[in-house]
Amino acid sequence: MPVLYEQDKHVSSAIMTGQERGVLRCQERTSLLHHWKLTKEQIDLVDKAGFGWFRLIGSISLNNSLISALVERWRRETNTFHFPCGEMTITLDEVSLILGLAVDGKPVVVGVKERDEDPSQVCQRLLGKLPQGELSGNRVTARWLKESFAECPKGASKEEVEYHTRAYLIYLVGSTVFATTDPSKISVDYLILFEDFERAGEYAWGAAALAFLYRQIGNASQRSQSIIGGCLTLLQCWSYFHLNIDRPKRTTRQQQSRSKNDLFKYRKALDDLEPSHVSWCPFEGDLDIVPQSFKDNLLLGRSRTKLISPKVVEWHLPDRCMKQFGLCQVIPGEVPHRKNEKTHDEDLLEDMNTADEEWMRRRENIVENEGGNVDETEYMQWFNSITVPKLHRDTSLEADIMNVQAAILQFDEVASTLSLEDLHPEEREAVEEAVMCMSNALRVGDWYEAPPTNKRKRREEQTECSE
Repeated sequence: MPVLYEQDKHVSSAIMTGQERGVLRCQERTSLLHHWKLTKEQIDLVDKAGFGWFRLIGSISLNNSLISALVERWRRETNTFHFPCGEMTITLDEVSLILGLAVDGKPVVVGVKERDEDPSQVCQRLLGKLPQGELSGNRVTARWLKESFAECPKGASKEEVEYHTRAYLIYLVGSTVFATTDPSKISVDYLILFEDFERAGEYAWGAAALAFLYRQIGNASQRSQSIIGGCLTLLQCWSYFHLNIDRPKRTTRQQQSRSKNDLFKYRKALDDLEPSHVSWCPFEGDLDIVPQSFKDNLLLGRSRTKLISPKVVEWHLPDRCMKQFGLCQVIPGEVPHRKNEKTHDEDLLEDMNTADEEWMRRRENIVENEGGNVDETEYMQWFNSITVPKLHRDTSLEADIMNVQAAILQFDEVASTLSLEDLHPEEREAVEEAVMCMSNALRVGDWYEAPPTNKRKRREEQTECSE
């Protein structure tokens, strides 16, 4: 079986035939987070839950066109970007360094038993309020959370502070790391994860964020999709660190781009990507300022393991991207075949149990390789044989049609000056048939740009008589 066994579903298969889907709608919502006014007591609880650094990131203006161009290179069969210079991916250590979230700890899962609790009762128990008319299935509206809990009243009891903090935390994760394609509603299941703030701090939130983002990019890479969720701040910042493609200056604020022309520009830039254009290890010189608690777990960036997020399991395959660790890249091993996404609780539970076992062995599955400069010719020959390294089309479909139109017009003009009298009867018949076909094409397409010549008039009259 080929490595890219889903090529027919991938957006690149549409692009290569001139079918453009345009710029993706990016559904991460960070612009309203500043409406939440946290007290010192709330900030302490947010820190305990593991989001102390993450909450400081704030709102980032997303470049939809750049994100769309990156998604076009993503292959969910390998959970990597396929660039002309090889495969790259977002790794666990990078999640830790970019987002400030823990990548080691317990997997972020909500048990089947906990999910069976009535969502309205979960809200009553953990938020102290019933979301009247604001609950759809197990999802509550983000609007209700913001309107009801954005500001904790002065002199609030410990219980009230916890209610408001849980509301903030599920709003935070529902708008960022677990942002779905409909961010206006947020799963009540996340409340259960924040029932105990200290226990919440034991979860590998960074690993869960990466699993969820992998799934969202993978879904968005399919030709039928037009929306993407997940932590797109992570994706965009990862690109800025590794690829010097429209990287903003640190002193300026980047404007959001939704232009198709920008998408084509980024697509071309990725097509032209050379190994020397890539910052393979962008964080190397900054590790001395990284807190020790983060440094201790950076090794997990090289762990070939399964990442777990609520209802999501995805492979983390750093062995396909060894240059991001300063190591040489060899032809990687086979990728486990991707299964259909699980929807039934029994199937999902089985998947989660298997993934949990894999996650427990995460420190045993650190991929190793020899460093140094080596000839990667064999790897690149293999890589180019299994992938689609370039996507940019020099002309749009409209331009292709215009080129065809121009060629037919040119043929018609030349044909109108020809004398067929000296040709053999069979040759004359063939030329006349070709000329008639071209004339019909021009008439059907309404492509005549000038009054026809006398010879063209005669041909048109002949065509009309033959119909």
